[in-house]
Amino acid sequence: MNDMDENALRTVTGRVKWFDPTKGFGFVVADEGGPDILLHANVLRNFGQSSVADSAGVEIRVQETERGMQAIQVLRIDPPEPTEHAPLEDLAEADSDALSSAPLEPARVKWFDKGKGFGFANVFGRSDDVFVHIEVLRRSGLADLQPGEAVCLRVVEGKRGRMATMVGSWESAISNGNTPDGDDA
Repeated sequence: MNDMDENALRTVTGRVKWFDPTKGFGFVVADEGGPDILLHANVLRNFGQSSVADSAGVEIRVQETERGMQAIQVLRIDPPEPTEHAPLEDLAEADSDALSSAPLEPARVKWFDKGKGFGFANVFGRSDDVFVHIEVLRRSGLADLQPGEAVCLRVVEGKRGRMATMVGSWESAISNGNTPDGDDA
């Protein structure tokens, strides 16, 4: 049963079963069913992210290997479906259109502690810290951030200072014409 068709690349949509950045891998469950699909950290890094949230939607290119199905390319990551969790206090009264229309700003993670549930980043060209809450990270489809990691943020002025309302891959900020020096690409 090792004919050419089985080894061919194909595109699959599904949900992240779990991903552990410390272990460097996780698994995806395809919408169409079938065996779990290995998602290695290097494949995720090639997409511009170091982690992905459990239950996040993904579109991936997969290949059958001797060890089973493996993702070889991430094409898209969608945040997990919203749950009935209470909104973040600082964002509860914010206009959702204003939150989603805030510009994408390239930034670098200063530090993030998953256990504490928050961290800080700095937008390029600005010295002030931007607060990043784990719930914003989860809603953005991410599970963790690493110090020094390049990301993009949607930032608003919160009750206690600047805070991220969305965290995405560095490439999404660059592809939207935002460069670290502030000039359009």
